[in-house]
Order: sequence, then C-alpha cells, then structure tokens
Amino acid sequence: MSYKCSRCKRDVELDEYGGVRCPYCGHRILLKERAPDVKEVPVE
Repeated sequence: MSYKCSRCKRDVELDEYGGVRCPYCGHRILLKERAPDVKEVPVE
C-alpha cells in the first residue's frame, strides 16, 4: 500500500512488519494516498 510522508512528501511503501516510519527522514506521520477514481454525483 502506498503512503506519502507528511514532512518530506515522498512516496513510501510500507512492509507488514517494518513499522510506521518514513525511511528517508524518519518522520512517523504518513498519509494514505487517495484513489485516482473520480465519482460523479447527479445534482438536481
């Protein structure tokens, strides 16, 4: 699963047992990437 580091803005792939930490800067806050799908909602 792909995450983005909130400090250095790099894409991070996490291992199951690797822990939650950016391997580039060591920051512990990672943001989950949104799906690229666009929903269309009918407006009346």
